[in-house]
Amino acid sequence: MTAIIITGIAILLGILLEIRRETHTFRMTRYPMDPPVFSGMSKVFKVIFLSDMHNKTYGPGNSRLLDAVRKEHPDLILIGGDMLVGKKGHSFRPALQFVTRLADICPVYYADGNHEQRIKEKPGEYGMDMDVYVEELRKAGVHFLDNAFACMEPEGIPIRIYGLSLPNRCYGRFKRAALRAEDIANLIGTRKEGCYNILLAHNPCYADVYKAWGADLILSGHYHGGIVRIPGLGGIIAPGFFLFPKHSGGKYTEGDATIIVSKGVGSHTLPVRLFNPAEAVVLEFHKENL
Repeated sequence: MTAIIITGIAILLGILLEIRRETHTFRMTRYPMDPPVFSGMSKVFKVIFLSDMHNKTYGPGNSRLLDAVRKEHPDLILIGGDMLVGKKGHSFRPALQFVTRLADICPVYYADGNHEQRIKEKPGEYGMDMDVYVEELRKAGVHFLDNAFACMEPEGIPIRIYGLSLPNRCYGRFKRAALRAEDIANLIGTRKEGCYNILLAHNPCYADVYKAWGADLILSGHYHGGIVRIPGLGGIIAPGFFLFPKHSGGKYTEGDATIIVSKGVGSHTLPVRLFNPAEAVVLEFHKENL
Protein backbone atom coordinates (compact mmCIF):
# COMPACT_ATOMS: atom_id res chain seq x y z
CA MET A 1 0.00 0.00 0.00
CA THR A 2 2.85 2.39 0.84
CA ALA A 3 4.42 1.78 -2.56
CA ILE A 4 1.11 2.57 -4.27
CA ILE A 5 0.76 5.83 -2.33
CA ILE A 6 4.33 6.86 -3.11
CA THR A 7 3.81 6.03 -6.79
CA GLY A 8 0.56 8.02 -6.86
CA ILE A 9 2.24 11.04 -5.25
CA ALA A 10 5.13 10.81 -7.73
CA ILE A 11 2.72 10.71 -10.69
CA LEU A 12 0.71 13.65 -9.33
CA LEU A 13 3.90 15.64 -8.74
CA GLY A 14 5.06 14.83 -12.27
CA ILE A 15 1.74 16.03 -13.71
CA LEU A 16 1.87 19.27 -11.71
CA LEU A 17 5.43 19.94 -12.85
CA GLU A 18 4.46 19.29 -16.46
CA ILE A 19 1.47 21.64 -16.18
CA ARG A 20 3.76 24.33 -14.80
CA ARG A 21 6.27 23.78 -17.61
CA GLU A 22 3.62 23.94 -20.33
CA THR A 23 2.03 27.10 -18.94
CA HIS A 24 5.37 28.93 -18.84
CA THR A 25 6.87 27.93 -22.18
CA PHE A 26 5.86 27.84 -25.83
CA ARG A 27 7.00 26.15 -28.99
CA MET A 28 7.03 26.98 -32.70
CA THR A 29 4.74 24.50 -34.48
CA ARG A 30 5.48 24.14 -38.21
CA TYR A 31 3.12 23.08 -40.96
CA PRO A 32 4.21 22.70 -44.59
CA MET A 33 1.72 24.20 -47.05
CA ASP A 34 1.75 23.51 -50.78
CA PRO A 35 -1.46 24.76 -52.42
CA PRO A 36 -1.16 24.77 -56.25
CA VAL A 37 -1.52 28.56 -56.43
CA PHE A 38 1.92 28.87 -54.83
CA SER A 39 3.64 26.65 -57.41
CA GLY A 40 5.29 29.67 -59.04
CA MET A 41 7.01 30.89 -55.88
CA SER A 42 10.77 31.31 -56.10
CA LYS A 43 11.21 30.87 -52.34
CA VAL A 44 9.35 29.76 -49.24
CA PHE A 45 6.63 32.22 -48.16
CA LYS A 46 6.52 32.12 -44.36
CA VAL A 47 3.45 33.07 -42.31
CA ILE A 48 3.26 33.15 -38.51
CA PHE A 49 -0.17 32.65 -36.97
CA LEU A 50 -0.79 33.76 -33.38
CA SER A 51 -3.94 33.34 -31.33
CA ASP A 52 -5.20 33.34 -27.75
CA MET A 53 -2.32 35.10 -26.05
CA HIS A 54 -4.62 36.55 -23.36
CA ASN A 55 -1.99 39.09 -22.20
CA LYS A 56 0.48 36.29 -21.51
CA THR A 57 4.09 37.46 -21.39
CA TYR A 58 7.24 35.42 -21.88
CA GLY A 59 10.02 37.47 -20.36
CA PRO A 60 10.17 41.26 -19.92
CA GLY A 61 8.20 42.95 -22.68
CA ASN A 62 7.41 39.50 -24.07
CA SER A 63 11.00 39.40 -25.29
CA ARG A 64 11.21 35.62 -25.65
CA LEU A 65 8.17 35.43 -27.91
CA LEU A 66 9.23 38.46 -29.93
CA ASP A 67 12.70 37.03 -30.44
CA ALA A 68 11.27 33.69 -31.55
CA VAL A 69 9.08 35.44 -34.11
CA ARG A 70 11.94 37.60 -35.39
CA LYS A 71 14.22 34.59 -35.84
CA GLU A 72 11.70 33.08 -38.25
CA HIS A 73 12.02 36.09 -40.61
CA PRO A 74 8.32 35.85 -41.52
CA ASP A 75 6.83 37.45 -44.61
CA LEU A 76 3.45 37.87 -42.92
CA ILE A 77 1.97 37.66 -39.41
CA LEU A 78 -1.70 36.77 -38.95
CA ILE A 79 -3.52 37.09 -35.62
CA GLY A 80 -6.66 35.14 -34.87
CA GLY A 81 -7.99 36.99 -31.83
CA ASP A 82 -8.06 36.87 -28.03
CA MET A 83 -4.72 38.56 -27.61
CA LEU A 84 -6.12 40.47 -24.63
CA VAL A 85 -8.40 39.55 -21.71
CA GLY A 86 -11.95 40.83 -22.01
CA LYS A 87 -12.77 40.99 -18.31
CA LYS A 88 -13.40 43.81 -15.89
CA GLY A 89 -10.23 44.85 -14.11
CA HIS A 90 -7.94 43.89 -16.99
CA SER A 91 -6.17 46.10 -19.51
CA PHE A 92 -5.44 45.72 -23.20
CA ARG A 93 -1.99 47.32 -22.75
CA PRO A 94 0.07 44.08 -22.61
CA ALA A 95 -1.50 42.89 -25.86
CA LEU A 96 -1.14 46.31 -27.46
CA GLN A 97 2.54 46.59 -26.55
CA PHE A 98 3.28 43.17 -28.02
CA VAL A 99 1.25 43.40 -31.22
CA THR A 100 2.51 46.88 -32.13
CA ARG A 101 6.09 45.61 -31.92
CA LEU A 102 5.23 42.80 -34.35
CA ALA A 103 4.50 45.46 -36.98
CA ASP A 104 8.23 46.30 -37.02
CA ILE A 105 8.94 42.79 -38.34
CA CYS A 106 6.56 42.44 -41.30
CA PRO A 107 2.93 43.16 -42.28
CA VAL A 108 0.45 42.17 -39.54
CA TYR A 109 -3.26 41.42 -40.02
CA TYR A 110 -5.44 40.97 -36.93
CA ALA A 111 -9.00 39.63 -36.62
CA ASP A 112 -10.85 39.61 -33.34
CA GLY A 113 -11.85 36.79 -31.03
CA ASN A 114 -14.59 36.56 -28.46
CA HIS A 115 -12.65 38.66 -25.94
CA GLU A 116 -12.22 41.55 -28.36
CA GLN A 117 -15.80 41.10 -29.53
CA ARG A 118 -17.31 41.27 -26.04
CA ILE A 119 -15.44 44.51 -25.32
CA LYS A 120 -16.65 45.91 -28.63
CA GLU A 121 -20.27 45.03 -27.86
CA LYS A 122 -20.24 46.08 -24.17
CA PRO A 123 -17.38 48.52 -23.51
CA GLY A 124 -18.96 49.90 -20.33
CA GLU A 125 -19.17 46.45 -18.76
CA TYR A 126 -15.49 45.66 -19.29
CA GLY A 127 -14.02 49.12 -18.79
CA MET A 128 -12.10 49.12 -22.08
CA ASP A 129 -12.62 50.94 -25.36
CA MET A 130 -11.99 48.85 -28.47
CA ASP A 131 -11.93 51.98 -30.62
CA VAL A 132 -8.90 53.19 -28.68
CA TYR A 133 -7.22 49.78 -28.93
CA VAL A 134 -7.81 49.47 -32.67
CA GLU A 135 -6.70 53.05 -33.34
CA GLU A 136 -3.43 52.45 -31.47
CA LEU A 137 -2.88 49.28 -33.48
CA ARG A 138 -3.51 51.08 -36.74
CA LYS A 139 -1.13 53.91 -35.80
CA ALA A 140 1.57 51.27 -35.40
CA GLY A 141 0.80 49.81 -38.82
CA VAL A 142 -1.28 46.79 -37.76
CA HIS A 143 -4.21 46.04 -40.09
CA PHE A 144 -7.27 45.24 -37.97
CA LEU A 145 -9.82 43.33 -40.05
CA ASP A 146 -13.27 43.76 -38.49
CA ASN A 147 -15.53 42.00 -40.99
CA ALA A 148 -13.20 43.25 -43.69
CA PHE A 149 -10.59 41.91 -46.07
CA ALA A 150 -7.20 42.91 -47.41
CA CYS A 151 -5.38 41.91 -50.59
CA MET A 152 -1.73 41.17 -51.24
CA GLU A 153 0.24 39.66 -54.12
CA PRO A 154 3.57 38.13 -53.08
CA GLU A 155 5.42 37.37 -56.31
CA GLY A 156 2.20 38.07 -58.18
CA ILE A 157 0.17 35.42 -56.34
CA PRO A 158 -3.23 36.92 -55.40
CA ILE A 159 -4.17 36.44 -51.74
CA ARG A 160 -7.18 37.76 -49.86
CA ILE A 161 -7.16 37.80 -46.06
CA TYR A 162 -10.59 38.04 -44.45
CA GLY A 163 -11.19 38.89 -40.79
CA LEU A 164 -14.51 37.51 -39.57
CA SER A 165 -15.98 39.07 -36.41
CA LEU A 166 -18.48 36.61 -35.02
CA PRO A 167 -21.18 38.03 -32.73
CA ASN A 168 -21.01 37.03 -29.08
CA ARG A 169 -23.96 34.66 -29.53
CA CYS A 170 -21.59 32.38 -31.46
CA TYR A 171 -19.55 31.82 -28.29
CA GLY A 172 -22.29 30.52 -26.02
CA ARG A 173 -21.98 27.55 -23.70
CA PHE A 174 -23.55 24.12 -24.14
CA LYS A 175 -25.37 25.13 -27.34
CA ARG A 176 -24.08 26.08 -30.78
CA ALA A 177 -25.81 29.13 -32.22
CA ALA A 178 -26.97 28.96 -35.83
CA LEU A 179 -24.58 30.31 -38.46
CA ARG A 180 -24.85 29.88 -42.22
CA ALA A 181 -22.49 30.54 -45.09
CA GLU A 182 -24.95 33.25 -46.17
CA ASP A 183 -24.47 34.97 -42.81
CA ILE A 184 -20.72 35.05 -43.37
CA ALA A 185 -21.21 36.45 -46.88
CA ASN A 186 -23.40 39.21 -45.42
CA LEU A 187 -20.59 40.13 -43.03
CA ILE A 188 -17.49 39.92 -45.23
CA GLY A 189 -18.77 39.37 -48.79
CA THR A 190 -18.22 36.36 -51.02
CA ARG A 191 -14.93 34.63 -51.68
CA LYS A 192 -12.85 35.97 -54.55
CA GLU A 193 -12.42 33.57 -57.44
CA GLY A 194 -8.87 33.29 -58.71
CA CYS A 195 -7.47 34.22 -55.25
CA TYR A 196 -6.15 32.19 -52.37
CA ASN A 197 -8.76 33.05 -49.73
CA ILE A 198 -7.54 33.00 -46.13
CA LEU A 199 -10.24 33.29 -43.47
CA LEU A 200 -9.34 34.38 -39.95
CA ALA A 201 -12.28 33.05 -37.94
CA HIS A 202 -11.70 32.60 -34.21
CA ASN A 203 -14.19 29.83 -33.37
CA PRO A 204 -13.40 26.47 -35.08
CA CYS A 205 -16.84 25.18 -34.10
CA TYR A 206 -18.10 26.55 -37.43
CA ALA A 207 -15.40 25.06 -39.65
CA ASP A 208 -17.98 23.36 -41.88
CA VAL A 209 -19.69 26.73 -42.42
CA TYR A 210 -16.39 28.40 -43.26
CA LYS A 211 -15.74 25.68 -45.82
CA ALA A 212 -19.21 26.13 -47.31
CA TRP A 213 -18.50 29.86 -47.62
CA GLY A 214 -15.46 28.95 -49.70
CA ALA A 215 -12.32 29.49 -47.61
CA ASP A 216 -9.16 27.89 -48.95
CA LEU A 217 -7.36 28.26 -45.62
CA ILE A 218 -9.18 28.63 -42.29
CA LEU A 219 -7.20 29.91 -39.32
CA SER A 220 -8.87 29.52 -35.92
CA GLY A 221 -8.01 29.25 -32.24
CA HIS A 222 -10.32 29.63 -29.22
CA TYR A 223 -10.13 26.04 -27.94
CA HIS A 224 -6.67 26.33 -26.33
CA GLY A 225 -5.91 22.87 -27.66
CA GLY A 226 -8.68 21.36 -25.54
CA ILE A 227 -6.79 22.15 -22.28
CA VAL A 228 -5.66 18.52 -21.83
CA ARG A 229 -4.83 16.41 -24.87
CA ILE A 230 -5.04 12.64 -25.11
CA PRO A 231 -2.95 10.95 -27.82
CA GLY A 232 -5.23 9.65 -30.56
CA LEU A 233 -8.24 11.59 -29.27
CA GLY A 234 -7.07 15.21 -29.22
CA GLY A 235 -8.31 17.88 -26.84
CA ILE A 236 -10.78 17.04 -24.12
CA ILE A 237 -12.93 20.16 -23.76
CA ALA A 238 -13.80 23.35 -25.65
CA PRO A 239 -14.62 26.68 -23.93
CA GLY A 240 -18.34 26.16 -24.55
CA PHE A 241 -18.08 22.96 -22.50
CA PHE A 242 -18.28 20.70 -25.55
CA LEU A 243 -16.34 17.48 -25.01
CA PHE A 244 -13.79 16.19 -27.53
CA PRO A 245 -14.26 18.93 -30.14
CA LYS A 246 -13.56 17.84 -33.71
CA HIS A 247 -11.01 20.58 -34.45
CA SER A 248 -9.26 20.97 -31.10
CA GLY A 249 -5.85 21.92 -32.47
CA GLY A 250 -3.65 21.04 -35.42
CA LYS A 251 -3.80 20.89 -39.20
CA TYR A 252 -6.79 19.34 -40.97
CA THR A 253 -7.31 18.86 -44.70
CA GLU A 254 -10.98 18.53 -45.65
CA GLY A 255 -11.86 18.57 -49.32
CA ASP A 256 -10.28 21.63 -50.92
CA ALA A 257 -9.91 23.45 -47.60
CA THR A 258 -7.12 23.41 -45.05
CA ILE A 259 -8.00 24.16 -41.42
CA ILE A 260 -5.34 25.25 -38.96
CA VAL A 261 -6.42 25.51 -35.33
CA SER A 262 -3.87 27.07 -33.01
CA LYS A 263 -3.60 25.64 -29.52
CA GLY A 264 -2.93 29.20 -28.35
CA VAL A 265 0.12 31.02 -27.07
CA GLY A 266 -1.42 31.74 -23.66
CA SER A 267 -4.09 30.51 -21.26
CA HIS A 268 -7.25 31.90 -19.72
CA THR A 269 -9.96 30.96 -17.20
CA LEU A 270 -8.45 27.50 -16.64
CA PRO A 271 -4.68 28.20 -16.51
CA VAL A 272 -3.94 24.53 -17.20
CA ARG A 273 -2.20 22.75 -20.05
CA LEU A 274 -1.29 19.08 -20.11
CA PHE A 275 0.33 17.32 -23.07
CA ASN A 276 -0.68 20.53 -24.84
CA PRO A 277 2.17 23.06 -25.07
CA ALA A 278 1.39 26.68 -25.93
CA GLU A 279 2.41 27.46 -29.49
CA ALA A 280 3.06 29.97 -32.21
CA VAL A 281 2.20 28.45 -35.59
CA VAL A 282 4.56 28.73 -38.56
CA LEU A 283 3.08 28.08 -42.01
CA GLU A 284 5.66 27.46 -44.72
CA PHE A 285 4.22 27.83 -48.20
CA HIS A 286 6.33 25.85 -50.66
CA LYS A 287 6.18 24.99 -54.29
CA GLU A 288 4.44 21.65 -54.70
CA ASN A 289 6.87 18.85 -53.93
CA LEU A 290 9.63 21.35 -53.16
